[in-house]
Amino acid sequence: MPEVAYLLKRLRPTTPAFDRLKDESRLEGYWMLVRLADGWASGRNIFHKRGEALYGAWHGRELAGVCDLNIDPYVEGGDQGRVRHLFVSAPHRRAGLGRMLVETVIDRARRYFIMLNTRAPPQAFVFYERLGFQRVEGEEFVTHRMMFGKGS
Repeated sequence: MPEVAYLLKRLRPTTPAFDRLKDESRLEGYWMLVRLADGWASGRNIFHKRGEALYGAWHGRELAGVCDLNIDPYVEGGDQGRVRHLFVSAPHRRAGLGRMLVETVIDRARRYFIMLNTRAPPQAFVFYERLGFQRVEGEEFVTHRMMFGKGS
């Protein structure tokens, strides 16, 4: 497979390119990008809190994938981050783009948070574990966690 160049940069979910990616995700039965757009439009989630960011991966003019980092809304204190809304367009899967997006989030998270949580579907467990996340049992909103060792 030839190597494909991607440009990762901060994103606002108000571009037509985001709408195309959102429509693709919805047609596949995933609603996370619809929720992301709704949160942005309502002002509930505009990535303005400490450490938060929404990243887009561009292949030319095409938005090939997205992933974001939020303060974990399920935990009090604001010292834990959460990987959210990871989606890669079908033609760009299996090219390392998901890994690139999540690694970007991890790099940012380690500067702001003591740990990083996610709630992944079972088919993504191995993906997150290969990135260094540890499986979590018994927590409703967390399947995987990465500890950064700050404050311990």
